[in-house]
Amino acid sequence: MRVTDPLPNSAQQMRWLLARRLGAAVLVICLLAGAAAFMFEARRAEQAALETAEAAAAHFVSPAMQAMSPGESGHKHLRDLLDGSHFIGIRVFDQSGNWAYEVWDESSNRIATTTLPSRPTWPPMGESRRTWISVAQDGLIQVVLPLAGGDGRLVGYIEGFYRLAPEVLLHQREQIRNGVLMAAVSALATGVALYPLLLSMFGHATALSDRLMNANFSLVHALGKSIAKRDIDTDAHNYRVTLYAAALAEEMGVSPNEIPHLVIGAFLHDVGKIGIPDHILQKPGRLSAEEFEVMKTHTLMGLEIIAGIHWLEGAAEVIRHHHERIDGKGYPDRLAGEEISLHARIFAVVDVFDALVSARPYKAAISPSEALAILEREAMQHFDADVVNAFNRIALSLHGEVARATEADLHRAIRPLWLRCFKK
Repeated sequence: MRVTDPLPNSAQQMRWLLARRLGAAVLVICLLAGAAAFMFEARRAEQAALETAEAAAAHFVSPAMQAMSPGESGHKHLRDLLDGSHFIGIRVFDQSGNWAYEVWDESSNRIATTTLPSRPTWPPMGESRRTWISVAQDGLIQVVLPLAGGDGRLVGYIEGFYRLAPEVLLHQREQIRNGVLMAAVSALATGVALYPLLLSMFGHATALSDRLMNANFSLVHALGKSIAKRDIDTDAHNYRVTLYAAALAEEMGVSPNEIPHLVIGAFLHDVGKIGIPDHILQKPGRLSAEEFEVMKTHTLMGLEIIAGIHWLEGAAEVIRHHHERIDGKGYPDRLAGEEISLHARIFAVVDVFDALVSARPYKAAISPSEALAILEREAMQHFDADVVNAFNRIALSLHGEVARATEADLHRAIRPLWLRCFKK
């Protein structure tokens, strides 16, 4: 069979699947953790730089500065303070915010001539304003502080432009890099530590799933075998039509997600015959009209048997409609054409084919070619012509494999199909 199954078929494949998915998750977490660490460390470095600049600017707000006038002596005193700091320029404003004077270090004259904020936002007494600004490709910290007189009243403002020292910038970059690296390493270590635990849990869950699947398969097999023993005394028919139906569905491009419903429906298609009386079910001759009406109820009885079993609900279409006809003369609902589900149309073809090529107590087997000729004649009346055409392409080779198989061979052949279809 050619049912596509992307899920792992062995413990090694399971380990690789888990490793790939865990690795992808760890990679995403590393990226997210690294980004978060970068933002946190960058913010912390920025805050530290602002606080450093503000603390440095506070040295200018001294009694000497407060007493200074905008004369030459004030300029000289301010320049002396400027030379001993990381400030590249100082501007002084009066209490009305009007420019009074400014000084710049010799290496930063070009910055003094560029466009700077002419009137900063003035902070109230006791507070400050600090922000990053970009001037002539230089990243500077602008600090604005109020100046108080001897009586504590506002007499003006001082604005400084602080440039971080190269060693401070280097230290900040190292902090950011180390934070990002630590976050990534922590995420990676967590993933490595979790892998054995997740693998163990995955293995345990898989074992439980396998046991549940085996139990379900045993249930389906018991139901199929119980009716086979009452009807044709062998359950080989259930296995053959299930293999035929799955192969035909693949040939027609049915979604792999839909094939499990067809497989269960094919295996349990006649489960409702459990409720048919023996004198009708096992009658060797032709049924009377009244007996045939009773026989037709097996489709609805089958639905009653699987009712309430959630994972068997997908089989309902085949169980109920596998005796419908394309021309609308089937039962129980007299559906026609595409009103009949594709699953039921597929199964109707393989069910009749297997019945024709199999020997029964009341009939001899015919050849596969003769059976296919009958299907072609009945196309567009009993069967869907597209389904018949698709089955023609695979019927002879498939029959050659299935017809020679013993019941034990069929049991072994359907097991991989069951695993591929129902391993979730």
